Amino acid sequence: MTSGNTALLVGITLLAALALRFFMQRRTMLSPDQIQELKQRGALVVDVRSTGEFAGGSVPGSVNIPMDQIPDAMGQWAKDQALLLCCASGVRSAHVQRYLQQEGYTDVHNAGPWQRAL
Repeated sequence: MTSGNTALLVGITLLAALALRFFMQRRTMLSPDQIQELKQRGALVVDVRSTGEFAGGSVPGSVNIPMDQIPDAMGQWAKDQALLLCCASGVRSAHVQRYLQQEGYTDVHNAGPWQRAL
């Protein structure tokens, strides 16, 4: 195999892995009806984007806790409080969802991109 073919194979493999990750991420997001149901139940909408991103637009009534600040902030929530997480694409909110679930939070949901939680 030539180095050109090897580079092509590596590139294709990387693209396939990224595509798989994207589709798996989308699978963990809620439907619009599920999002509205959680909001009606009083779920706290937590936007895990940076403060700059949040300043550019956000869900009314949401709180901004950037992803890297979640460990310091999570003590303010009960383990069974309904949390609806969002970010720019759904990737960061999925990571935070898994983290909170590992920490014992039982009612944590990924809305995906923040616009879906409007």
